Amino acid sequence: MLSEEKLSLSKIRLEIAKERIMFADDILALGDYKTVANRSYYAIFSAMRAVLALDGFDSKKHSGVIAEFRKTYLKTGLLPKKMSFIIDALVEIRQGSDYDDFYIVSKEEVAEQLENAKLFVREVEKFLNTKY
Repeated sequence: MLSEEKLSLSKIRLEIAKERIMFADDILALGDYKTVANRSYYAIFSAMRAVLALDGFDSKKHSGVIAEFRKTYLKTGLLPKKMSFIIDALVEIRQGSDYDDFYIVSKEEVAEQLENAKLFVREVEKFLNTKY
């Protein structure tokens, strides 16, 4: 049985993921594609942390969260393995958008990644609903 603390933390992190998706949707219409890329990435990052909260796992490094999520949930088939490709794409676009002054992301590219982030968060939410 899961502790109330782990469940609460997981639910909060899932809500944060969903809020970031809604924010990214709103920003897309304004044309701020780098911010959409950032929020899309952080939506899936929060979703991963929501799942890992049930295990009592967290990491100060993004790479630690991603590695544990892949190892425990994607490689085992508990969640669809295709989600790994979504992680890779969003990590790449977020890093370019956040750290490369000359990085250019198109509306089409960022819209596709936002849709992927929505899919990711939906898959996580569906999985978590079986645990709550």
